[in-house]
Formats: sequence, structure tokens, C-alpha cells
Amino acid sequence: MTAGTVVADNKSVLCRVHCKKVRVPMNPAALSEVFACRKSASILGDNIAKAEADGFSYWAAEPKEIFEFRAGQKNPFRKLQRVLAKYKMDSCSLGDKFGWKDNLPKGIFCGGWIGYFGYELGQYIESLPQNAIDDLEMPLIRLCFYDRLIAYDHTEGSFWLIALLLSDDIEKPDEKLAGLERLLNEAEKIPVTIIPPAELDNIDFSQIRCNMDRDYYLQTVEKIKRYIFDGEVYQVNFSQRFECDFTAMPMELFGWQNRYNPSPYAAYIDGGSFQIVSASPEMFITIADGIISTKPIKGTRPRAPKTEENRQTNAINFDELVNSEKEQAELNMIIDLERNDLARICKPGTRKVVQPRTIESYPTVFHAVATVAGELGEQILFCDILKAMFPGGSITGAPKLSSMKIIDETEPTARGVYTGSIGFIGIDGNVCLNIAIRTIIITRKKAFAQTGGGIVADSDAEAEWAETLTKARALLGGIKAVQESQMI
Repeated sequence: MTAGTVVADNKSVLCRVHCKKVRVPMNPAALSEVFACRKSASILGDNIAKAEADGFSYWAAEPKEIFEFRAGQKNPFRKLQRVLAKYKMDSCSLGDKFGWKDNLPKGIFCGGWIGYFGYELGQYIESLPQNAIDDLEMPLIRLCFYDRLIAYDHTEGSFWLIALLLSDDIEKPDEKLAGLERLLNEAEKIPVTIIPPAELDNIDFSQIRCNMDRDYYLQTVEKIKRYIFDGEVYQVNFSQRFECDFTAMPMELFGWQNRYNPSPYAAYIDGGSFQIVSASPEMFITIADGIISTKPIKGTRPRAPKTEENRQTNAINFDELVNSEKEQAELNMIIDLERNDLARICKPGTRKVVQPRTIESYPTVFHAVATVAGELGEQILFCDILKAMFPGGSITGAPKLSSMKIIDETEPTARGVYTGSIGFIGIDGNVCLNIAIRTIIITRKKAFAQTGGGIVADSDAEAEWAETLTKARALLGGIKAVQESQMI
């Protein structure tokens, strides 16, 4: 067991929710700068794209407990389930006696765990080879339990101060809420750091280190296509990792991404020796009121800045994605995979595609997405859901197990957080986790960004290579802009 790892005993800690609504004319980005100075900060959202997703952003720091699980240890799901069971909602918080659900907006995170699950956790679910080198050596699971947080309602423009009264607490809820209000007041006085945009077309990839060269990438795509022709798989999500020096503040990079590349499932995680900056547009799972949904992305085209000059180019790219038979087939394949995964944990007859293929627009790309949902079965635990669905099918391929074996064979370094999941697990049972794409890891004064795409039988290796670079530009452009700003 590593330092900071927590394994709960059989005695549960009961929690009651206390909250206070505050209206403050403040840029939420200032709050991120305040929280970034505090230990083990976690931030979910903090950008305009949140308004069209679940509608809330969250800030938390100084957790009560931290759970970590590392490669080489045993029984991750048994340990995880014990930890998640340690904190439980007091029955008084669930009924009319306390009435907090009448106060807080529906679906809001009311306290609990925030953190991530690394892609290689899948090796504890299925029997998989382990050839990829884990050179970053980060925990496979890192979750922080927060008994207080600030939430921002993007629809109303109001802040919620949320505190849990724990059954073994010394500190009173009013004291916790007052502390959160002081952080809001502190943020009001802070000017938000604004870094200029980047020229994404001017990224010099010859100056960026990579875990594979162009020839290896192209040859591997052809190798994957041979696997497909041989009937081993239908699709494999193949990726490459970029690396460059980074000595700036990770929070400045998070702020840059939120300003110029706002994404509905953005996240910032401070793990002490590493930081995670995610600009993910993809939702892995959301659980609310016993309904679980997943929203896979398959299909990407570049999107230039929204100007009259770029109008025609963007229209062509948009229409090309809409009409691409290849991209439609890819997404349909992953929809079927997700339906099968959900069948293992949902009540029979409740699974359905609630949103068919739709094209969504982001600052630098267009994405094709769909949403699949179902009603969770009785007595289904969170770890049951992870074992049924993790990692997300959109970033493995199909069939999932065969694709993951090929990924391990062909990608030289472990993915780590990339294509894992980041988000929250609430004590009320609500969950929201992203797929950790468009995600940067900062550690050892370096920044690591990884991008990929789905390889199918008719994939063009050169086009797939170009797509990974398109996806990488927004990440590498932000790194470059933040690095250059500290030299001014």
C-alpha cells in the first residue's frame, strides 16, 4: 500500500449535506487560480461548454482522504469498493426531514470522490498482456474524498457552497461554508491571467518528441489492417504520444484550454508530483436516479476559427463528416459495443439509443457522437459498472478485448490517464466520468499529450496520421503559448 492510500474499515461515516447559494459577479476562472494554490486541488469544468453538458463546474481541495492504487498491487476493485462504501449519505439527508434535495439543483455533485482511473486498469478486468512501458509511473487509480466544494451553476450564474457534516466531524458545517465563502471573496480580488491564443498551424512537430516516428505509425496502421482482414478485429483505436518541455504553471495551461478550447468535460487534477489538464469533449458515463448513459465519439474533422474567411472550409469539413460512410460505420460499431456492455448491468429491455448520430462543433474540431442509456439493475455497485464498461469502447475498438491486446502490442508506452476516465463519484450515487482524451499530463518538467483514431479496414494510413496531428495541435498549441508567455 502506498502512502496516502486509504482502505475503509467496516464502520461507515454518515454524511449530511449543507449548502448555501451565493451570487457573486465574478469570473469563475479566478476561482481556479485560488484553488490551484491548495493541496490536491480538483476542478471539473470552468468553461462555457459546461452550460451545454451537465450545467455545473466544481472546485475542491484539501481532501479528507486519498485513495491510490498502483500497478503491481492486487485486488483493485475490492479495495475500491471498500473505500467507496466508507462514506454514506445519512438517511436524514434523503428525506423531507432534512430537505437538501429541495434546495440543491437536480444532478449537482454534492460531495464525495473526485479523481481518475487509468487506462491500464483494464488489465485487472481482462487477461491482457503488459508489454507497454509504464515510464510515467502514475497511480492507476487516484481518488480524493472532499467534504466541501464550490459549484457554479452556468444556467443561473450562481455559486453553491456545499459542505458535508460527517458523523465523526469536529468542524461544524457553518464553519466549512464560511471557509468556502472566504475563497470566493479571495477570488473576487484576483485578476484572471489571460494568455494570447496560439497559431495552431505553426506547430513545428519536428521539435516535439514522440513515442514513435512517422514510418512506425504508418507501418503499424497497415499491420492493424492485416489483423482486420484476418478477422481478428473490426476496429482498433491506435494512438501516439507527444512530449515536450514544460516549466510553466499547469493552471495557466488549464486556463488557456478553457478559454480557447472549451470542452464540456474539462478537468484539472493536482496529484502532487503530477498534474492533469484535460480538455475532453467526451462523456464516458453519467449516472443519475438509477439511469446510466454513455456518449461515445467516433469521427473527427478539423474546424478553423469561426470567421467569414473560414466559413466555406468549415462547411465542407462538416458536410464531409455528416456524409462519411466510414465514420457512420465506426460509430454504429461502437454503439453496438456500448449496448452490449450496458446489457451486463442494466435491466433487460431498458437499453436504448436516446440520441442517434449527431455532429457537435468544438473550437478546433467537429465530432460525431451518439448517446446510449439504460436503467441500472438492482444491487449493481459502482465497481460492477467499471468492470462491465471500462475502458470506454470508443477508445479501444471492437471487439474490445482483441483491440486492447493489439493496442498493447503496438503502442510502445502505457497510456496511463489517457483514454482512462476523470470525474466524480457522489455519495448520493450520482456519477459523471469523462473519457480522458485531449488530456495533458505534466510531470518532471515535461508535458505529455496523446492522440489517436479508429483504424478500420479502409483506413488510409496517411489520413489517420494527419488526424492525430490535427487533434494534437490544440494541445501542443496551448503548451507552446503558455511556455512563451512566461518568457515575456
